[in-house]
Amino acid sequence: MDWKNLATSLFPDGHNIIERDQFLSGSGQVGGETVTVIGTTGHAAIGVEIALLQAQEVLATVRAHPQRAIVILVDTQGQRLRHRDEMLGINSYMAHLAKCLDLARRQGHRIVGLVYDQALSGGFITSGLMADACYALPEATIRVMGLPAMARITKVPEERLTELAKSNPVFAPGAANYLRMGGIEEIWHDDLAQRLMQAIRQADPQDKRSAAGLQRGGRSMAFKVTQAVADHADTP
Repeated sequence: MDWKNLATSLFPDGHNIIERDQFLSGSGQVGGETVTVIGTTGHAAIGVEIALLQAQEVLATVRAHPQRAIVILVDTQGQRLRHRDEMLGINSYMAHLAKCLDLARRQGHRIVGLVYDQALSGGFITSGLMADACYALPEATIRVMGLPAMARITKVPEERLTELAKSNPVFAPGAANYLRMGGIEEIWHDDLAQRLMQAIRQADPQDKRSAAGLQRGGRSMAFKVTQAVADHADTP
C-alpha cells in the first residue's frame, strides 16, 4: 500500500506526515489524541542518515511531548549494505535508534509498529520489533533473512530449508508466519483507524512475544528457555 493512502486510512481525522528521501515523519490524530509518526517508504535501505533521523524524532518527542504515543510505519529492505555505512558504524547507529525507542518506552511512551509493505533484517529489528507490539497488513512481506542467504550462512542446502519452511515458521517468510512466532501481534484486514486506536490503548511495555509464540505453536522453546534463565538468575 502507498504510504499516503495508508496515512489517510490510519488517520481519517488528519495528519501532517511528510516524506524526505524515503523517511517519514510527522504526527496524526488518533481517537482524539495526537501521536508521533516515524517510518520509511520505498523499501528504504536503512543507512546512517535514516537511522539517525528516526532516533532524532523519537528523542524530540520524549523531550517535547511527554508520554505521547509513537507509531512506526515499516517498509524497509534492511540495513544499507555499503562500505561507507559500515565504516561509519551503521550497527552503532541502528543500536542508537533501538536505545532511543527503549528510552521512550521507559518514559511512558506507548509504541506501536505497523509493517505495511516490506520488513527485512536489521531495519525491521530496530524499528517495528522494538515497538510494544508490531502489526502487519495482509500483503506485507516479512523476513529476517531470505532462504538463499540463509543457505549460504548455515551451509544447509536451500532445498532442505525450503522443505523446512513448509512446516516451521522460523524458516518461512510472511506476516502469517511471524504471527505464529509472536513477532506480529495481529494482521489488520479492515478499519485501520480503529485497529490503530485499539493497538495504542492496549500497548503493553512488557515483552510477551515468546509466550505468544509458544501459545500459537510457532516457537516451542523460546519462552521455556527465557523462563529457565530468569528462574536461575533469581536463585541465590
